Amino acid sequence: MNLLHIARRELKIGFRNPWAYSFMALFTIFSLSLLLIHTQSVAEGYSSVTASMLNLILYLLPLMTLLLGSFSLTAEKEEGSWQLLSTYPISTLEFIAGKYAGLCALLLTIVAFGYGVTAILGAVTGSGFRIHEFTLFLMFSAGLVILFLAIALWIGTLAKNRWQALTYGVAIWFFAIIGWPTILVAVLGLLPYMWIKPALVLLTFFNPAELVRVFVIVKLGGGSALGPEYYEWVRWISQPSGSLLFLAVCLVWIMLTVGVAHRIWERGRSRG
Repeated sequence: MNLLHIARRELKIGFRNPWAYSFMALFTIFSLSLLLIHTQSVAEGYSSVTASMLNLILYLLPLMTLLLGSFSLTAEKEEGSWQLLSTYPISTLEFIAGKYAGLCALLLTIVAFGYGVTAILGAVTGSGFRIHEFTLFLMFSAGLVILFLAIALWIGTLAKNRWQALTYGVAIWFFAIIGWPTILVAVLGLLPYMWIKPALVLLTFFNPAELVRVFVIVKLGGGSALGPEYYEWVRWISQPSGSLLFLAVCLVWIMLTVGVAHRIWERGRSRG
């Protein structure tokens, strides 16, 4: 019950936060720009157009999630709310899990609103996405939110204030989104040939953006564009049980990351 109370509290605070409405307006405009790109060049399956759309989503959503999620936890420290909450019979796990649930509901509402406006306008103008592509874009966005939100909580437990959270969040966003291809090529270039494929698989699991991107590209029918190193990925994702396996991987990823955040926060709580 405490978890639900924390989640509802977080949701209420989130919808009172001007940042949430700013991001909602930004994401809605952003979603409409995707519709405009689609209108100019109708995208079916995986193409240069859908690849550009995926990249645009990658630039915005992870950063938005990292900032909102990490700021929520650092605000508890700066404003003294955690000191008050800690006097109640609330465990650290309930607090962190409730935070995650509330923020996840808030961010998914923002995503759903932006895509909802886009779907309505696309239906009215007759230039909307096909259901399959639209569903995959929605899944792609939701996957980025739930995975990067777990990282955001981890950042929030480490940062002492919003400025530190901003610095950590932008650094992780730059590493995972902007610098990832260059870093990946540099690291793999140092390894023996036989180690490249296993290392690529392992490193992909460490980057949630790449993990979700590979899944959606395969579902869009663009598995061949990933190269032979991803053959096994294409094979298991294309199976009927591929989506369930992917959800299981995401669940494990979230549990591990939130578990680290819980341990860090608990250690700080025990130290007072």
